[in-house]
Formats: sequence, structure tokens, C-alpha cells
Amino acid sequence: MNYFPDEVLELIFDFVTLHKDRNSVSLVCKSWYWIEKFSRQKVFIGNCYSISPERLTARFPALKSLTLKGKPHFADFNLVPHDWGGFLLPWIEAMVKAKIGLEELRLKRMVVSDESLELLSRAFPNFKSLVLVNCEGFTTDGLAAIAANCRHLRELDLQENDIEDHRGQWLNCFPENSTSLVSLNFACLKGEINLAVLERLVARSPNLKSLKLNRAVALETLQRILVKAPQLADLGTGSYVQDPASEVYTKLEAAIKKCTSLKSLSGFLEVAPRCLSAFYAICPNLTSLNLSYAPGICGTELMKLIHHCRKLQRLWILDCIGDKGLEVVASCCKELQELRVFPSDPYGVGNAAVTEEGLVAISAGCPNLTSLLYFCQQMTNAALITVAQNSPNFTCFRLCILDPTKPDADTQQPLDEGYGAIVQACSGIKRLSISGLLTDQAFLFIGKYAEKLEMLSVAFAGDSDKAMLYVLNGCKKLRKLEIMNSPFGNVALLQYMEKYETMRSLWMSSCEITLGGCKSLAKKMKRLNVEIMNENEDMEFNRDDDSQKVERMYLYRSLVGPRKDAPDFVWTL
Repeated sequence: MNYFPDEVLELIFDFVTLHKDRNSVSLVCKSWYWIEKFSRQKVFIGNCYSISPERLTARFPALKSLTLKGKPHFADFNLVPHDWGGFLLPWIEAMVKAKIGLEELRLKRMVVSDESLELLSRAFPNFKSLVLVNCEGFTTDGLAAIAANCRHLRELDLQENDIEDHRGQWLNCFPENSTSLVSLNFACLKGEINLAVLERLVARSPNLKSLKLNRAVALETLQRILVKAPQLADLGTGSYVQDPASEVYTKLEAAIKKCTSLKSLSGFLEVAPRCLSAFYAICPNLTSLNLSYAPGICGTELMKLIHHCRKLQRLWILDCIGDKGLEVVASCCKELQELRVFPSDPYGVGNAAVTEEGLVAISAGCPNLTSLLYFCQQMTNAALITVAQNSPNFTCFRLCILDPTKPDADTQQPLDEGYGAIVQACSGIKRLSISGLLTDQAFLFIGKYAEKLEMLSVAFAGDSDKAMLYVLNGCKKLRKLEIMNSPFGNVALLQYMEKYETMRSLWMSSCEITLGGCKSLAKKMKRLNVEIMNENEDMEFNRDDDSQKVERMYLYRSLVGPRKDAPDFVWTL
């Protein structure tokens, strides 16, 4: 294709949208490298320490959209020290210095300060989209800066963030002539907001399609908002407690009936279940329903709601639905593609209200299911084998037994055969999380059959180093491996060191690896960062005693060497 002018190649490259495909294109020849360099506008960085901000801006000067991830995945389970790192500010400063025309920023598990949001809001005049997932370090003052200064803002999406409410009136900072909003999500905010200002903002945003509210937004306000925005396709309700016989409820029901574009429904953070019937009118059109934050919806009222949702493709729900409830889902939601069942009480080991029976019912009734996250009380090999036979299209299978070492509930045997059936039947599986009593045999099955596996999470599983070696030797496309509380030591860590250069990261905590093993790995693999985390001040840790067990080790590829902002308790070997 070298005979094409560069301008034509740029147009062709515009049709190459996947990040990995763009990366491959840049390796073909020097000409393609330079064209890709100056034409690429979207970049994904799965680890903020794998490259420096300066290197990013030099490599992609036309950058407009950046997705950036910080802390490791296990930070979601409080296994990564709070002050580990992942700071946004250096990235914003580098893009400002390089005069990058940033328009979109998506962050996950990053430390986002008010200073960084203030700079972001003032430095990029065409900035349009900010998505923050599981981020921390900022307050509503930072949100106020975004609202006030980003005159073309289309999307502000706040998911699961730890936000300190310094100024509950941050919504007031949107200019009165602001009409560009398409998506607004502040469901995770705990503070009060100015409801009148919210109503005016919605009323002057004719293109608003997605709106997710916090519990400070009561039913009366929701009703007035829906009257002003019948075009909404995605709605997250706030506090939904009202007498069905009241005038407000009657008005809400009338407003909902006019929202014929609604496809996605979530929220119900506070709810009177008897009020759910107001939403029955739009349920037949729903393709997505998220009730994972609605512990008040259970029993017959939940079943009635599900009965009306015949087109669901995505369902997130709490385990209080029970096995009988999942049977109802299986009979009603034939088009379901993604199911997540979360624990009502994540700390109540053994209290999950769903078992293998609910999972078998779902697999039998939902033939299109491809993604599963299932917290349950127990599991059996027979159930997993049945699920594998019923649902061979899984690409994501995450099973979390609340007692992570529990055996087959019927035979008291390990669950090896069940997981073996899953990876053998589901040839396209890319993400796998396993729990329950498992021996090395389960990992032999994974290494042999999970040819497309990219991410594996393991906890309290395996007998010996062989288990980890089976995975590293067999799973050729593995990118992320997360292990905790498993008996894997230096032999498993050091046997296939070259494998780590093709992976994004390896996490090991509460295993059998030692400081000497980690040092040996770091010495031989110069392009990898090997971090040891030791934040427990009550335990002495001698940097010269190689026989000491390492509590937490995080290994990842980096083009720029050890990071410069590591706190004292993080040692980069």
C-alpha cells in the first residue's frame, strides 16, 4: 500500500478502530508508523506506569481521547494500599505542555485531585467527556470547575468514586447557556444538590439521553424531570419512596408512559417496592436493568417487574432474588446476554441466597448468555458441566463462592471437573474468575483448553507450583494474572519468566514467593517493574533477608523503568 498517498492512508486508517489493530498497523513499516503517529486520536493505557506522560504526548501529538487505568484490579477488594499511587496530575500537565487537543478522558482507579480537574477544565477548550470510575482524591470543588469551564461538555459520568462533598451546589456552576449535555451520572454522590438547578439543566439539554441521579433526588423531582426529558434512553432513579395512592405517584406514572425511548433502567437506591408498577409501561422496551443497588426490591414485587422485561440483554441484580427468582428470569428473559448477581451482604460468608440451581436455570433458559458474574452460596461439578453444555458462548465467566474453599456441595469433591467442562466447552472464553475447592487438575484443564484466555483471577486454589505453571505454559494469550492466598512459590514465579513480557501484569498476594525470588526475577527481566508492597508497620521487613515471604507483589511491563512517585512502603526491585 506504499503507492497510496499519505492522505489516502490516513483515511484508510480511520477505519481501523481497535487499539490492538492500530498498534499492529504502526509496526508494518516506517511510513505507516509515522502516519499512525500523526493520525491516531484515541489511546488506551491499561497501566499508568507502563509509559510516561511525556512519551505518550511525543508518540501521539494528535491525541483527543485518552483512557487511563491506575491501581491494580485488586484495589477493588482493598488489597492495594491506599497511597499506592496512580496520580492524574502529571498526565494533565504533560498534555498541557505538549498542547494536546484533549476532548475525552476516561479514568479508572486513579487519584484525581481538584487541582488536576481545575487544570483540565481550563487547558482544553474543546473538552467534551469525563468518565471517572473508582477514582478518589477529589471533591465537588473539582466538579464545579468542570461544570463552569468546559463549555462544550457532553458527558460527565461518575461511577463508584470516593468524592468528598465540599460544595453541594456544584450543579449551579453549569452556565445558563449550557445546552450540550448528553450524559450525566452523579449517582455515587452522597450530598444534597440544588433540585431546581438540576431541573433547569435538564430542561435546557435537548440532547440528554442518559441521566443517573443520587438518593437526594426524590420522586417529586424525578417526575418533573421526566416531563422535561421524555427523550431519555438511560435512567437511574434516586430516592423512590411514595404512596401509590398519592397524586405525585399518579403524575410519575403518566410521565413514565411518555418516555418511550427508555432502554436502560437503574438506581432505586431507596425504594418502596409497591411503587414499581409505575415502570411497568416502559419495561417491555428495556434491554438493560441494574438493580444491584436496590436491596429493597425482593420477593413478589421483583418477580412482577421481571415478568414485564422480556427484551432484557443485560441484568445486574442482588442475590436476594433467590433461585426461584432466577428461574423467573430464565423463563422471561430469553435474549439475556449478560448477568451479574451480587451479594446482598458481601461480608456475610455463606449467606448468599442463590446456589447452583439458579445458575443451571439461567443457562437453560438464556441461550445467548456470554458474560456472567455470579456470587453464590455453593456449587457442584454437575451444575457446572450442565452450564457448559447449555452456554458454550461464554467469553466472561466469573464465579465467586462466598466460602472460597467450599467443595462440591453434593459429593464434597473438588470442583476441578466442573471448571474443566467450562473451559473445554466455552472455547471463546477470555476472562475467568474461579473459586471453590480446586486442585492442580483444574489449572491443567485451564492451561490445556482456555486458548483465548486473557485474564485469570485465582483465590485459595491449587496444591502446588504446578498449577501456576500449567497456566503460564498453556494460555498463550494471557495478559493479566491475579493470584491470592494460593500455594505458589518461587518455582512457579521463575519458571516461565519470558512469559511476563507478553503480559500486562501479574499480581500475587499471600502466596509462597520470597524476596529472593522477586529479586532474581527483577535482575533477569530488566523491562519489567517488580514492586513489593510492605505497608504493615508492625512487621519488620529486612531488605537483605531473601528468605522472607513477600506479602504482595505486583509485576508489570514498563517502557520507562521504575516509577518515581513510589511511596516508602513500595519497593521497586
